[in-house]
Amino acid sequence: MSAFEIADIIGIISFALSGFLIGVHCRLDILGVFISAFLTAFGGGMIRDVLADRTPYVFTSNLPLSLVIVTVLIAILFKLHKITNLEGKWAFIISDAIGLASFAITGSIIAIESGFNFLSVLVLGFITAVGGGTIRDVLINRMPFILVSEFYATVALIIASIVYILELFELRNFVSLIIVFIFGVLLRVLAYYKKWHLPTLLKE
Repeated sequence: MSAFEIADIIGIISFALSGFLIGVHCRLDILGVFISAFLTAFGGGMIRDVLADRTPYVFTSNLPLSLVIVTVLIAILFKLHKITNLEGKWAFIISDAIGLASFAITGSIIAIESGFNFLSVLVLGFITAVGGGTIRDVLINRMPFILVSEFYATVALIIASIVYILELFELRNFVSLIIVFIFGVLLRVLAYYKKWHLPTLLKE
């Protein structure tokens, strides 16, 4: 199994869990919760594949859908739907950080393997990481997470930049990508607990 496939599986599971938690937190019905999980897990990757002129992975394999269904069922079994104060709970923060780092890596790899330039690596890494969550938030009438969260989308851009640099110096391999993944997760979690924000233009 390649580094891309592993990162994609990790991202799907992690974002399916965070989408599930968001759906429950917003008091959606059971279908709405599944849709929230599906959109979070697949939305960004589908946009990425369309931009890269690829058939979306979810349309060619039963594995992604199976992963989301199993993740949601396990989350229900372990009563994660009873979590309150969502954004302050470890299950959401960790799963979302893992999904963010994993999908930023997969988007960057797709762009590189498609022969795209640096800007495209940034765009595909960014869209893969935050696209699904953004679609989900718009659908359920929430302010998109990337616009208000602590140093969130920036992490995806940093990861995409690192992956591109690794490729330039022919250092992109399984081990280096694991290091980038761990760095991305830790950076996102640290940014959350330290409440790092990008500066705003309007000062109170």
